[in-house]
Amino acid sequence: MGNDNDILHASREQIDQIQLAGIQKTVIDVYEHIPFYKKSFDEAGFDPYSVKSLDDVARIPFVQKQDLRDAYPYGMLAVPLKDVREIHMSSGTTGIATMGAYTEHDIKIWGECFSRAVDYAHGDENDVMQICYGYGLFTGGLGAHYGSISAGCATIPISAGNTERQIRILREMGPTILACTPSYAMHIADTAIEMGLDPARDFNLRAGIHGAEPFSDNFRRDLERKLGYRVLDIYGLTEVYGPGIGISCDAHDGMHIWDDFVYIEIVDPETGEVLPDGQEGELVLTTLRKQGAPLIRYRTHDLTRIVPGTCACGSRHPRIATLTGRTDDMFKVKGCNMFPAQVEEVIKATDGTSSEYQVMIEAVDGHDVLTVLFETPLEGEALARCEEELALIFKAKLGCTPEAKGVPLGELPRSEKKTKRIFDSRY
Repeated sequence: MGNDNDILHASREQIDQIQLAGIQKTVIDVYEHIPFYKKSFDEAGFDPYSVKSLDDVARIPFVQKQDLRDAYPYGMLAVPLKDVREIHMSSGTTGIATMGAYTEHDIKIWGECFSRAVDYAHGDENDVMQICYGYGLFTGGLGAHYGSISAGCATIPISAGNTERQIRILREMGPTILACTPSYAMHIADTAIEMGLDPARDFNLRAGIHGAEPFSDNFRRDLERKLGYRVLDIYGLTEVYGPGIGISCDAHDGMHIWDDFVYIEIVDPETGEVLPDGQEGELVLTTLRKQGAPLIRYRTHDLTRIVPGTCACGSRHPRIATLTGRTDDMFKVKGCNMFPAQVEEVIKATDGTSSEYQVMIEAVDGHDVLTVLFETPLEGEALARCEEELALIFKAKLGCTPEAKGVPLGELPRSEKKTKRIFDSRY
């Protein structure tokens, strides 16, 4: 795995020592420089100078997203503002946006993290990366940019939007790696097909690095078929290092996390108890090398599990399973709790559907009305049977019956940013 070679072959004992040293330094730094942590640690009776082993991490109090919002804008800085070089903000899709502050050191680390993702895509100085993530407060564009530069790729910072121009660049300049949200990659593919092109033949793509929103295996296979490349799922958060702290591999069996940069835990969302490998819960992250705004035991709200065992790709980096949802994106209809990922599974299990869908929830005469819109090439009686099948599968898997409505391919909106799929107008 190229520039990851030394860490890839490090022993578990060596990684444990790297993690312990990072945690010991970070807990002292935040305690001495960030009032929030001093108050939090003192109230919990946690002595930051007492950490002697990784087992001690479970004694450290959690940090919640609301804590970051309450400290906005600069309350979580561990360095003087004069040492900050970049400020980014999350997209705010699940609430008020949170801020990420980066020193020069942090930017270098961020680039190194994402360059490993490029390495997992088998990219190097012989590749050209077209970056269609938005550049700006959203971390996607610059994260991919720093990673591409660090990996030695020729970099096309085209940013998001202007899809026909994106397609022209893909045809004329021959990029080999595409970096954008998965929904925008699908929009590029579908638009190119509408223009009479065959993206798998007319483009020169070998790999796509896609993140910022979840996507199913069915969606991945559709992308790979249309664009003729390998799709990798990248992971990251603005609050941590940004996109690039982990990525899937050719085995498509979870996402590898760079455990020399972050310490990962899975906890019970209700009790906060640390769960064993293989059991699903909430992902908790601790930064090991961040200067500007380090985070200790940050509850991401992402639901996943640590995949036991060694990956078929040969990487020793631990894996988390594909995210099944977020503790804060669950929605409840007619007494049934459900997540977008579960809706995607219903779409995948229904013959004749594409991967694009929307869920509309309304209150009509005091009753919840749930409508699932999905794209399909079917018409007439075949469409009616598909709608009926989807409603039955939805009922069996999620416990309530929606109105299933098929719409023509390409009718539902796409976005170069995070695509919104759940629309709840009840409140």
